[in-house]
Amino acid sequence: MMRPTSRPQLAAGQEWVWDCPRPPRVEATTQQIRIVFNGVVIAETTTAQRVLETSHPPTYYIPPADIAVEYLTPSRLTTVCEFKGRAGYCTIRVGDRVAEDAAWRYADPRPGYESIKNHVAFYPSRMDLCMVDGEPVKAQPGDFYGGWITAAVIGPFKGRLGTKGW
Repeated sequence: MMRPTSRPQLAAGQEWVWDCPRPPRVEATTQQIRIVFNGVVIAETTTAQRVLETSHPPTYYIPPADIAVEYLTPSRLTTVCEFKGRAGYCTIRVGDRVAEDAAWRYADPRPGYESIKNHVAFYPSRMDLCMVDGEPVKAQPGDFYGGWITAAVIGPFKGRLGTKGW
């Protein structure tokens, strides 16, 4: 599927992912972000950075000071974003539960993305609960992108099988 031909009617406070820019835009948010894994709050903040990109729900990057970093271990996985640069991944371990490569960060982001340096993003599909202002999020479809879907975000979203070329 390509870009939808008509814009949906949006309610107050909603955003359509097809209005988001490419290359992505980074913006600060004061929304309360909370991430839980195996009964433990891994991260909680009101000072996250949101990355907005065409056809993607927002991805939230949490400042290191608001993360229980003792549960994160760097993994060997790296990927490259054409805009943000090279990402390094972390495995989350709480008690006997492990989520491999469940979070990522940019230690040396490309120009324009300095505000997410060393901030950590989490795949909501690999956590027990991710919330934005108290609302549980749905994970972006697929297993590569890490967007967070709430009632305020309207798709269709990239990520399902067959949408890689959007």
